[in-house]
Formats: sequence, C-alpha cells, structure tokens
Amino acid sequence: MVTNNEAESRYEIHVDGALAGFLEYRTVGGVLALVHTEVDDAYAGQGLGGKLAKYALDDAMARDVKISPLCPFVAKYIDKHPEYRVTVR
Repeated sequence: MVTNNEAESRYEIHVDGALAGFLEYRTVGGVLALVHTEVDDAYAGQGLGGKLAKYALDDAMARDVKISPLCPFVAKYIDKHPEYRVTVR
C-alpha cells in the first residue's frame, strides 16, 4: 500500500504494515521535485520502486502539478512509460 506522508515529504510503501520503501519529494515554486527513491533490501526486485513512482506520478497528474524527476529511478520509469512524459517539466 502506497501513501503520501506529507509530514515527512515522501510517498511510502508498506508491506504487511511495515515500511518497505519511500520516494522523497520537495515542492519548489509549484513544482514537485521527486528526489530520492529507496527500497529495503528485503524487498529488492519486487517492483516496489515502480509502484512508488507510479503513485507519485498519478498523484501529481490528478492534482495537475508539474514534476521534476530528479531521482534517476523515476526518470527511468518515465522513459519506460510514455504516458507520463507529458506531465514532466
């Protein structure tokens, strides 16, 4: 399950109630900068990073917020999913 933890400025993914990974963000001048993705080693290779990226991009699209994919993982995700390219500035 992915949630937006606004107090920590990050999207978080939980597995069985435990934090399994997160995607940090900053909002600067109305732009959502996605800065860092981290997934616990125990969950590596299970697609959790992709779920975090998708959630963040879907959330930004729903709120009509411009995105800056500073995190290399998110930039690669966008390259593989062209439907998100139009949202990135």
